[in-house]
Amino acid sequence: MIYLIISICCSVTVAVLLKLARRYKINVLQAVTWNYLFAIGMSCFFFKPSLKEIAGASFSPVYLGLGILLPVVFWFLAASVRNIGIVKTDIAQRLSLFISILAAYFLFGDHFNTLKVLGLIVGFLAIILTLYRKSKSSANAGSWIYPLLVFVGFGAIDILFKQVSQLKEIPYTSSLILIFGLSFVISLIAILYLSAVKKQKLQLVNFLCGCILGFFNFGNILFYLKAHQAMAKSPSTVFAAMNIGVIILGSLIGILIFKEKMNKYNYAGLALALLAIILIRLSQIYAF
Repeated sequence: MIYLIISICCSVTVAVLLKLARRYKINVLQAVTWNYLFAIGMSCFFFKPSLKEIAGASFSPVYLGLGILLPVVFWFLAASVRNIGIVKTDIAQRLSLFISILAAYFLFGDHFNTLKVLGLIVGFLAIILTLYRKSKSSANAGSWIYPLLVFVGFGAIDILFKQVSQLKEIPYTSSLILIFGLSFVISLIAILYLSAVKKQKLQLVNFLCGCILGFFNFGNILFYLKAHQAMAKSPSTVFAAMNIGVIILGSLIGILIFKEKMNKYNYAGLALALLAIILIRLSQIYAF
């Protein structure tokens, strides 16, 4: 579980940095692009992969899928926040857990005992309650497409990362370099287009923020893959614990640091999320 805890902390830190980026008028698209470049550098520095080994390996379509989805789904995320708000977008992102859990059962042969099923049911209820808000604003017509794409996109990313953890031809650390490299190329094309056509300036501050973002994004993905490898026979545990854990830690940071208001449903959701994690953890110990 230590890998999951570290991944959750890194994931929430990325979210906090993106929130601060909006406050300080950082160009998020540029920062995300340089984040991938920095993540590549970290992968090469810490793991010293064999470039000959990477070049000689057969290229899995899983790498291409992730390389495209990581930046593209982020753009959908930004568009969804812009059109329907953060709360509803967050609900769509976290409810992508449904897709991951179905994949764990039908694609990866995960075993569901009574405790795990109960923990998942409690977890789904916890997600809905934790993210519940009363909204007085109405969304633009057709804006439902963005949260739908976020829902499907994050579910697909979870499944593909699970598949990467199962590939044995090259080490998963080398796989990260391929994925980050593809994501960087796609993001770079996007910001160069915006620079040339939309006249958006490339600024040094966005590069520096991207390096900080890349450090935590690298840690998030690295330890998420490690968690899938450590719990290879129970992918649903990783999927569920990751999503519920992010909600708990993210909510606590929102309350304590950003002074965000919580209603009674949100607090009930946090309590249920803790219960869900306990049940899922017990399901790994007791087989009933």
